[in-house]
Amino acid sequence: MATVVASAARGTSIRNPWPGVVSLAFAASIAALQNTAVVPMLPLLQRELNTSLAGVTWTLTLSLLVGAVATPLLSRFGDMYGRRRMILGALALLVIGSVVAALATSLAWLIAGRVLQGFVTALVPLSIGVVRDMLPRHQLATGIGVISATMGFGSGGGMILAGLASGDWHWVFWITAGISLVAAIVVAFLVRDSAPAGKGRPDLVGAALMTAWLVALLLAISQGGSWGWTSPGVLGLFAAAAALAAVWVAVERRVAEPLVEMAMLVHRGTVGATVASMLLGFAFFTILTGMSAFAQAPYGFSASTLEVGLYLLPSTLFMLVISLFAGRFMRSFQASTMVAAGSAVTALAAVWLVIMHDAPAHLYVAASLMGVGLGIGYAALGTMAVEHVDPGKTAVAAGVNALVRIVGGSTSGAAIAAILAAQPGVTGYQWVFGAAAVAAAMAAVFAAAYGRLNRAVTALSAR
Repeated sequence: MATVVASAARGTSIRNPWPGVVSLAFAASIAALQNTAVVPMLPLLQRELNTSLAGVTWTLTLSLLVGAVATPLLSRFGDMYGRRRMILGALALLVIGSVVAALATSLAWLIAGRVLQGFVTALVPLSIGVVRDMLPRHQLATGIGVISATMGFGSGGGMILAGLASGDWHWVFWITAGISLVAAIVVAFLVRDSAPAGKGRPDLVGAALMTAWLVALLLAISQGGSWGWTSPGVLGLFAAAAALAAVWVAVERRVAEPLVEMAMLVHRGTVGATVASMLLGFAFFTILTGMSAFAQAPYGFSASTLEVGLYLLPSTLFMLVISLFAGRFMRSFQASTMVAAGSAVTALAAVWLVIMHDAPAHLYVAASLMGVGLGIGYAALGTMAVEHVDPGKTAVAAGVNALVRIVGGSTSGAAIAAILAAQPGVTGYQWVFGAAAVAAAMAAVFAAAYGRLNRAVTALSAR
């Protein structure tokens, strides 16, 4: 009875909030699916749209970049106008963007559709904010774990979707549009939101500056190999990125309602999760993109898109199984311990690919390790980001964590393009997987170290 009263006090009157939580988890899985579905199709898109690898990679990079900016921006709009409304708006843009991409006949139109799809990335922190209001405190970690874990499952599902489409990339986007529409209808019926504050203003200047320095940075990284790392163009882009980033930080420190709270990026309770999330996001997309491209390369296995989906099927299955037990894991283990363990297993998957990549069986092993690692790590990242901050800062901390994970993922495409431009062939892919291994290992170290530090500080404060 107390739970019902508490929910009503927060603006919700749902006796059983879990159908709403499950519907948000379903939507979060689609938000992840729409990005990874593009990964195995990059070689196909390069051929059919007659463009370069660096050019077609922007269909992934720009979508992630839009997500990085949209995450804090729509989170702010959610505080002002209601998170449920923003979730439905993001899903609507996903449907529209999927239709535009499905109808695209050129790279420009495909990128336009992907840009619209990118807004749905904000759905994860928005959903966590809604779950915070829907669930009692003792069930909050389980609810966040379910959303985070199914996001990992959706990432694997995107690869399978691309394979099932049998190389017809138009159908991938049509299917994405259909399931996104279903998700929007389910969320509209099952999710209720607390009353929005109805005040404040969005930090549009901060959003513009953040977009500018990220674009300059990613363009410099992606073109460094082809233009030359010491060329005036690349050095100029790096300088512009640094200058714009400095201006962005200065603006964010002065504005009353910043796009990103700088203090939250270095908060003792969140910095471990922040760094781990960014590094794990980079490692995930680097392994995923690298495996897909290597499997389809002539010096790899000349695999079809369907075969790539089959190679990555173990990853999806392990993520699905782990997502089903996410709540139990969250009740039994510390979030930081899970993130550290998951990151370590992910690093092991990348190391395996550096050493063993001569047979399809090696890809199955790596995909299995990656599925276990990401399933465990992603299930706990959301909780690790919010468990040591004030309850009123839960949504802000979740938004920052999602933001840095997306930024990490968005740099992967540029990094892969740069590595392969400098070192093509099998050796280049070994360097790609090596970079992913280093990133995942560093994520494990940060998660373990800051998890231990936060527990020690909490225990000391309780005395």
